[in-house]
Amino acid sequence: MDRFEAMRAFARVVETGSFTRAAHTLQLSRTTVTQLVQQLEAHLRLRLLNRTTRRVSVTADGAAYYPRIVRLLAELEEVEGGLGEAAAQPRGRLRIDVPGPFARLLLVPALPGFQACYPDIQLEVGVSDREVDVIADNVDCVIRGGTPADPALVARPLRSLPIGFHASPGYVQRFGLPGHPRALDGPQHHTVGFLSPRSGRARVFTAQRGDERIQVQGRYTAGFDDGNAYLAAGLAGLGVVALPSYMAEPHVARGELLPVLQDWQLPAMPMHVMFPPNRHMTQRLRVFIDWVVEALG
Repeated sequence: MDRFEAMRAFARVVETGSFTRAAHTLQLSRTTVTQLVQQLEAHLRLRLLNRTTRRVSVTADGAAYYPRIVRLLAELEEVEGGLGEAAAQPRGRLRIDVPGPFARLLLVPALPGFQACYPDIQLEVGVSDREVDVIADNVDCVIRGGTPADPALVARPLRSLPIGFHASPGYVQRFGLPGHPRALDGPQHHTVGFLSPRSGRARVFTAQRGDERIQVQGRYTAGFDDGNAYLAAGLAGLGVVALPSYMAEPHVARGELLPVLQDWQLPAMPMHVMFPPNRHMTQRLRVFIDWVVEALG
């Protein structure tokens, strides 16, 4: 038995709650993961996991064993990574997931600076607005906007993005300028719905002017759960959109979008880089998080 491989298998089953998901993230067969855990239990003479046809749960012994092997595996990876030049130069694969517009307009343009500092780190970047399961999808960290929804993840703040209402010149020519946020819920105007990947419902925006606060649902005929598609819909004149300034400003400068309802303010969108607390903070993950906080914070 490869004891360390067996420990990794057990730890991943605990983290994912499933032999099948653990096997997927480890790129092993389910049978192999099952055998590794069984061999580890036989070696320890302890039952670490309770298995039923529907679920896997951790025994009391397994719960006590898990945090200790996580630290042990962390130290092992740190020792292996610290051999030779790797002590000063982090190396290896790093999987991250970021929203599409953030990747295209902010992260990717800044990455040459990261690569110049850490040429031996291989970044694999998933680009989507869906809510990635960091553990089950075997992702090291994610960058997301809004209030962090998963209390199991550590969230380090990057920046808060100003948001404003915008519309294309073609839309304004057809429907006019909305004079009040309530008009976006009325029959004269359209919005573009930004759909939550979690619930599928369009997000509600809160507009404020002085002491007046208005919740804007918007009357939309098209909704999208992807930021790039949402922006494209606004440019196509499908309705009024609420965009972070970094997405809107290049199109405003080219006359492709017009700010509307400028005397109303929308809450800024906080951005965070998030990662699981119980997964070892590798040197490559640590330097990436420090870099992204400094470069994009």
